Amino acid sequence: MWNKINKEAELLYNNCAKKGIFITTAESCTGGLIASSIVSISGSSNIFKSSFITYSNQMKTKLLNIDSEIIEINGAVSEIVATKMAKNILDVLEADISIAVTGIAGPGGGSKDKPVGLVWIAIGNKNLTITEKFLFSGNRLDVRQKTTLEALKLANSVIINTKF
Repeated sequence: MWNKINKEAELLYNNCAKKGIFITTAESCTGGLIASSIVSISGSSNIFKSSFITYSNQMKTKLLNIDSEIIEINGAVSEIVATKMAKNILDVLEADISIAVTGIAGPGGGSKDKPVGLVWIAIGNKNLTITEKFLFSGNRLDVRQKTTLEALKLANSVIINTKF
């Protein structure tokens, strides 16, 4: 899995560098794996701004300016929270594109409505935000790695198909 992640991170670096854009991440369930995969690429400071690991709801509210009512009503693992994470970090860290993830990596924390492996990934820029739902299988590390890979793939797709 790491080889696939590294390959996708290198592609992300190249795509951002070609377009002269900066990327940032807001991560919950991945705990920084996405940012780590990006900064493992030599020269990543040319395209990577910063990252917030907003694992707790309090930090999603404090650092990403997400209204606590939104989290209370929808839960942290929801489409609206992932979307707001992606949109709001762009303003906070002044980047061109963002990756945001929120999910349940397990093995605990799941429910009937929100099972272990449920993840929302959002990619945002100043004009649009794309948010997708995933249900990954496997153990905690599997879910975190699969989320990282899919987030990088989705970001690459948006970068390739969007004018900046």
